[in-house]
Amino acid sequence: QVQLVESGGGLVQAGGSLRLSCAASGSIFSYNVMGWYRQAPGKQREFVAAITSGGVTSYADSVKGRFSISRDAAKNTVYLQMNSLKPEDTAVYYCKLLIRLTQYWGQGTQVTVSS
Repeated sequence: QVQLVESGGGLVQAGGSLRLSCAASGSIFSYNVMGWYRQAPGKQREFVAAITSGGVTSYADSVKGRFSISRDAAKNTVYLQMNSLKPEDTAVYYCKLLIRLTQYWGQGTQVTVSS
């Protein structure tokens, strides 16, 4: 069974930084994609960033240049470094692991950016 545990959320002022972590455990295959999504109150969950096991990254336009995704393969952990945070980045951030066609989600971590 695969489990994802997120950490690193919190309250920060606009312009500040946070780093989210997501540790995966269980039957993790060598090829997979890990990523971050977010959901603000009253809005649909949206894609933020993703990284393949080969290190290929992708970002939503809204976070390009401000967020950076990385992973530590030995620890099965993915990170999201968030800089220049804006109030509109406020949301619950979810980690997702995609193995073949199966998706696994973390429990979410709250990020609140005050103006």
